[in-house]
Amino acid sequence: LRWSPWSRPGVKALITVGVFVTTLWNLRLLFNPSKGSGEDSKHREPLVILVWEWPSKQVPNVSGDVCYELYGITGCQLTTERQLLHQADVVVFLHSRLQPGRDRLPKERLPGQNWVWVSLESPSNTRALAEWNQTFNWVMTYRQDSDIFIPYGKLVPNRSATVNIPAKTNLVSWVISNYHRTQKRAEVYKNLSRYLHVNIYGKANNKPLCKDCLLPTISKSKFYLAFENSIHRDYITEKLWRNSLLAGTVPVVLGPPRANYEQFVPADSFIHVNDFGSLEELATFLKTMNSSRYRQFFAWQRRFSVKLYTDWRERICTICTVYPHLPHGRLYPDLQSWFNS
Repeated sequence: LRWSPWSRPGVKALITVGVFVTTLWNLRLLFNPSKGSGEDSKHREPLVILVWEWPSKQVPNVSGDVCYELYGITGCQLTTERQLLHQADVVVFLHSRLQPGRDRLPKERLPGQNWVWVSLESPSNTRALAEWNQTFNWVMTYRQDSDIFIPYGKLVPNRSATVNIPAKTNLVSWVISNYHRTQKRAEVYKNLSRYLHVNIYGKANNKPLCKDCLLPTISKSKFYLAFENSIHRDYITEKLWRNSLLAGTVPVVLGPPRANYEQFVPADSFIHVNDFGSLEELATFLKTMNSSRYRQFFAWQRRFSVKLYTDWRERICTICTVYPHLPHGRLYPDLQSWFNS
């Protein structure tokens, strides 16, 4: 019989130890992948987001780890310092701050750097989009199909199980600053007002409301005319979220179809103008509603509360939460066609 060297006890022991050590090393890499390569270590660095020009006139404090301190979003660094362009992973451009022509844009885009086009306005109020074809990698708007979705508000789960309806002293109110007769909302208001009285506030009626007066004033009305200035998919603004739901009134909405609203709020939380064959029918419905039926419109309060998005820091910090899932290297060939679709 031949004597195999692999049958010797000492050799077997060495092989067993070697397999054991190799297994431990692989397990170490499995549970500590960030130590496996320099590329993975790089991903642990904060994502640098440069806001080319801040959306509001007054620039808030964005130093330090504001995304985590204010909103619990980790690994996100905001800056408005343009000299950090070469360190930025993402550069944010608000459409209303963009000037015609490309002289206000950075002269170059670093490899791997992504540019974001931002707008909260509707297509009807957005001009000169054609100039920005093949410029931006991502879009950030109120549209649900945006790369980064930033609604005006949303309902968040709430276990309070209580309903709070403020005391009412009048039927319908409306706050309007920019009134244009050519708008659909102006036409609807004009015809609706033939059948019921509407309390109008705002600059358009020379009755502006101070910031702290807005909600207390509106809350005294049973219904609020949450009429959008233009009608587009997903364009549902603070007129619904703040002036109606947060104020404690029932919104009478004019905007995208009812089905679109129901993607954001419960079907029994609002009244749609299009639910009625005529504005006279709508007026009768509002004027003759009994207290029991009225209270049903507030059933959503037992399960939800309103969250408003008002701080641009929170909106921009949101980029960091979705960044790993966004397509890289793509450019929007025709921004205007996308936004108007």
